[in-house]
Amino acid sequence: MSVLDSVKAVKKAEAGMASQPEEVRNRALEEIGRSLEENQKLIFEANAEDMEQARKEGKAAPILKRLELNADKLQVLVSGIQDLIHLPDPLFKTQLARELDKGLTLYRESCPIGTIGIIFEARPDALVQISTLCVKSGNCVILKGGSEAARTNRVLFQLIYQAVLKAGLPENCLLQLEDREEIAELLKCSGYVDLLIPRGSNNFVRYIMENTKIPVMGHADGICHIYVDREADLEKAVPIIFDAKTQYVAACNTVETLLVHREIAAELLPKLKEAMDGKVEIRGTEEVQRLISCAAATEEDFAKEYMDYIISVKLVDSLEEAIEHINTYGSHHTDCIITEDAGAAEKFMRMVDSAGVYQNCSTRFADGYRYGFGAEVGISTSKIHARGPVGLEGLVSYKYKLFGSGQIVGDYASGKSQFHFRDL
Repeated sequence: MSVLDSVKAVKKAEAGMASQPEEVRNRALEEIGRSLEENQKLIFEANAEDMEQARKEGKAAPILKRLELNADKLQVLVSGIQDLIHLPDPLFKTQLARELDKGLTLYRESCPIGTIGIIFEARPDALVQISTLCVKSGNCVILKGGSEAARTNRVLFQLIYQAVLKAGLPENCLLQLEDREEIAELLKCSGYVDLLIPRGSNNFVRYIMENTKIPVMGHADGICHIYVDREADLEKAVPIIFDAKTQYVAACNTVETLLVHREIAAELLPKLKEAMDGKVEIRGTEEVQRLISCAAATEEDFAKEYMDYIISVKLVDSLEEAIEHINTYGSHHTDCIITEDAGAAEKFMRMVDSAGVYQNCSTRFADGYRYGFGAEVGISTSKIHARGPVGLEGLVSYKYKLFGSGQIVGDYASGKSQFHFRDL
């Protein structure tokens, strides 16, 4: 079967999927969690093969870290599914109820987006998170994972798909694509796919955005900043910066650039250097190099997502200069200010144009699971529909339901009838 025919089959399942009651969708999630736990050995064997192949191909350490699916990661996934089950149902919620005229009543009700295509790289745990979020939100989903995780993804998909069918969800509500060539075919399926969410490198996401007519939601870069203000508590600053850089270096919410107020640079940077030595390469401007021993930072460094143990450092004169730098070089993902000055924090949060703006905490908190969303399908830097970690709320739309009793527009246009809007 061609990709187009497979996608059409998913589209046909959309109405049946959208009408499933909460108890059926939650039962499907229970079945998924149970199946993952009962088939751990099968999952780990497939992942070990993927890991061995990736090492033979010389994949970088950050990619290997993303690729590995161990017992701890699997337990987090199963716990996330349980959290998802207990989240409120996002569907069939009345968002507006208004009487337009006697016997003419309007309601706005939440509903699934429909069919969502998600293309991701080297993260088998993403397949589980994405599938379960789409099940909970009543969406059909088309999954294309990276070739590095092909064996793991195949096993995970088969377990998940059989689980949802056992729970009573419609056939073809989930589809897995495996060949890289199928991406190009998927991008041509405008009219059958309602939304594409790409997760991967800058070049990969830009390729998706530039080669399809399907709406795309996501982010192309994760250039995140921390600004250490002159009113910062430096005892907080160093652990926050270290965590934001090293806790999971391959993530899109890892800090890439550090901005430091000149007044506290001489005190902060040696402490930071001590914490980072042997773990993170610091690239600094000439000013920074006069304060600590480090590599030279170029203009390109401040516009780069390293996804590696590297951080660029620059000194600034003011909060305003830091904000200007972030809005110029950042990717509108997640940026943080470290300060004890509430006014400075408020100004930073209002003026930095990013999906996430933080005070005194690691940028690594930018995650659907950590926000209590039940994981995420991705992070959006768009300002339309969904922004930041995209969980259940970002996977639903709404429709207007109008109940009448014989009204026609001609009567209102002529003045025979009149609207008297009243919220119910």
